[in-house]
Amino acid sequence: MEIAKSIAPICLAIIMFGLGLGLTAQDFLRVIKNPKDFFIGFLSQVILLPIVAIILISLISLPLEIALGVMIIASAPGGVTSNILTKFAGGDVALSVSLTAVVSLLSILTVPFIFFNSANFLGLEITKEISMINIAVKMFFVVTVPVILGMIVRSLMTEFIVSKTLLIQRLSVILFLVVFISIWVEEWDRIVSFITRAGLITFILNITMIVLGYFIAKIFASGIPQRKCISLECGLQNGTLAVFVATQLFDDIVFMVPTAAYALIMFVTSIVFVLFVRKIN
Repeated sequence: MEIAKSIAPICLAIIMFGLGLGLTAQDFLRVIKNPKDFFIGFLSQVILLPIVAIILISLISLPLEIALGVMIIASAPGGVTSNILTKFAGGDVALSVSLTAVVSLLSILTVPFIFFNSANFLGLEITKEISMINIAVKMFFVVTVPVILGMIVRSLMTEFIVSKTLLIQRLSVILFLVVFISIWVEEWDRIVSFITRAGLITFILNITMIVLGYFIAKIFASGIPQRKCISLECGLQNGTLAVFVATQLFDDIVFMVPTAAYALIMFVTSIVFVLFVRKIN
């Protein structure tokens, strides 16, 4: 637990800085110019995903720790990985970047709000004294500030940063893996005892959101590239951010198990999805 608590904030800040390096003002203006597809993706990820998670927790008997852990990953925004896989799938990369950027910046408000309210709704008692404002402030410094700094650096060194885009994306994935490998190595014996119970609900949640995202976008979004993008945004969450939130909320590794399980599952299911849909035009 100590390793995860130490490195998660650092890795998350670097990942968010890397996200900022890939952003321009156009990524935010695009939301205003083409709002329909963005809001379909936004509502699916920020509202539908937590609702589906709450329904699954209500239907499947789970320990308190696992249930709360599921809500943490369900409240997390999408990550840089969704941008990469959207590109491989032939999806709308610009839309993916806009969704990741906006939802990530808003996560300092949405994550605490979704988590605390869903916990209250489910009647799950959190014994540790935790402040929503405190969590939001901490997230601001490891999420929002690095993104803004990344955008400033990009504006000053545009050509250099653009030429290193692939390297930056790879670094983000590596840091993501470092966080989760540290969790698995440090707490392997305890994780194994919980992983089967967390694995089932996280698998169902992940598959459900990929499918729901795709068919909701099929009905409401403007085209096939947008369907692929929204589906991946719904299925791929920022696991490093979820780990950071879990370490701020709780002192036990068990609360991170759903995030660790989801991280493994989402990579497999998303790659299968990409291979399946990349030839669909």
